[in-house]
Amino acid sequence: MIYLDYQATTPLAPEAREAMLRWLGEEAFGNPHSPHRMGRAAAAAVAVARDQVAALLPAGGRVIFTSGATEALNLAILGRKPLRIAVSAIEHAAVLETAKASGARVDILPVSPMGLVAGDADLADGTDLVAVGQVNNEIGTIQPIAALAERAHAAGALLLCDAVQGAGRLAAPEGADMIALSAHKLHGPKGIGALWVRDGVEIQPLNHGGGQEGGLRSGTLSPALCAGFGAAAALWVSMRESDGQHVDRLWKTARELLPDWTLNGDPDQRWRGNLNLRRDGLDVARLMSDLRDICFSAGSACASGSGRPSHVLQAIGLTDSQAKSSIRLGFGRYTEEGEFAEALKRIDAAAAAQDIG
Repeated sequence: MIYLDYQATTPLAPEAREAMLRWLGEEAFGNPHSPHRMGRAAAAAVAVARDQVAALLPAGGRVIFTSGATEALNLAILGRKPLRIAVSAIEHAAVLETAKASGARVDILPVSPMGLVAGDADLADGTDLVAVGQVNNEIGTIQPIAALAERAHAAGALLLCDAVQGAGRLAAPEGADMIALSAHKLHGPKGIGALWVRDGVEIQPLNHGGGQEGGLRSGTLSPALCAGFGAAAALWVSMRESDGQHVDRLWKTARELLPDWTLNGDPDQRWRGNLNLRRDGLDVARLMSDLRDICFSAGSACASGSGRPSHVLQAIGLTDSQAKSSIRLGFGRYTEEGEFAEALKRIDAAAAAQDIG
């Protein structure tokens, strides 16, 4: 099996697995919120993990552990109770749907045909929250977060950044007031994420109970999940440069081996571990059926099976037919170059066979 779906989830790093196993043993099951020795040991592991995750983020803020990025984004949006929110047209559903559910007036910021939001985007009077992702999950484009944050602040708004696809890979989004992360998108475990909140920014809790996480997210934390998240984050600090070089090599290989495919999204202002391509007339369902031992995607895993064209590809101007003839290849740290080249050749050949048929 060749795995090329890194935007959906990433392989668990061996170091993260090892960090988790300690807290799944017979002698390490303490509640991190208990005052006794076992509880204090678990709390110490959570504290270490919090610092490791914080190392991926700007100084001057706090890390709130959540069940994942979806909860983090809900906490950021609903916890701020915005009156008017501006979101880009290519945001993840966790942002778009939460914005709609917030009761706020929602303005959609358009993107260019290259999949980029304008750094000087127009914001309506009364906008008090702007939400734009650092790296788009479907086409990999990197948004001008620093410029958008400056624009938001000038309008009296806060900037929320979904950094799920960029965390670790890129520098922390400059100027953001709140940042959402997901552990399983950076080689950590599923079931845990975080919301970073800049000092001085106030949000209200969505659930109530024991008052954990500074009163913002009640519920018992899992030391195992926290430890795995922290270990995965720490790896990115030490491996960002080598991982980036590896991804660049894979990107160049892909562009050489798939010359007849059209790239969706900006070729330069993007994370190169995301390769979204289209081939007119391609039957993606047939392609995936023909290549069952290669794991790739037709778009966001959260929207797979809906049968609807991607809202991201529609937003950059693709027709329904073009959107439905697009595939997404995601790769990274554990992608082997030889297997990658083999997979690309087979994808290209299977697509070409459709043309002949």
